[in-house]
Amino acid sequence: MRKVALAALVTGLAAFPAFAQDAPPAGGFHIDGIVGYDRPHVDGVHSNGVTYGVGAGYDLQAGRAIFGIEGEATTSSADRCADGLVIAGDRTCAGLRRDLYVGGRIGALVGSRTLIYAKAGYTNARANISYDDGTPSTALDFTDHRNLDGVRVGGGLQFGIGSNAYLRTEYRYSNYQDGVDRHQVVGGFGVRF
Repeated sequence: MRKVALAALVTGLAAFPAFAQDAPPAGGFHIDGIVGYDRPHVDGVHSNGVTYGVGAGYDLQAGRAIFGIEGEATTSSADRCADGLVIAGDRTCAGLRRDLYVGGRIGALVGSRTLIYAKAGYTNARANISYDDGTPSTALDFTDHRNLDGVRVGGGLQFGIGSNAYLRTEYRYSNYQDGVDRHQVVGGFGVRF
């Protein structure tokens, strides 16, 4: 039995360099680091910032087609502040921070390492607002948040590097309740397991 196991191990090691020339796998579990440009929009007013976070999912490969599910948790630096809205010296700030997403994607392999895909799903953003009246007393100051449900659609390109790693870039649009939406262009680095 040990000879059979040793023979299988040697055969596998001898074949390993041949596998190194194959295209990277496009299916399976994956985890991504994400960073990019964020432009939230609320009732005609927008802000610009950086979005960053992590994503994970599972892709099923069927020939050259990819079907996947994915989830993501990000936050953003896109805040908008205004001074003197209620009284002289006050400051009001608002922003969309935490964003949770779960959805699906469908794509096609183009060549041996490139995936082009479209995505759609549910997203939930936390809208934050804070007010400081500008005085030493904090009686009128407040901070509040509200969760906004929405839908996200997007598309992107993913390029395999190495045996299990990839780079990706995508555009996505999220439309939330109460007239809130956002445009994002992000890039990411991911690893398949």
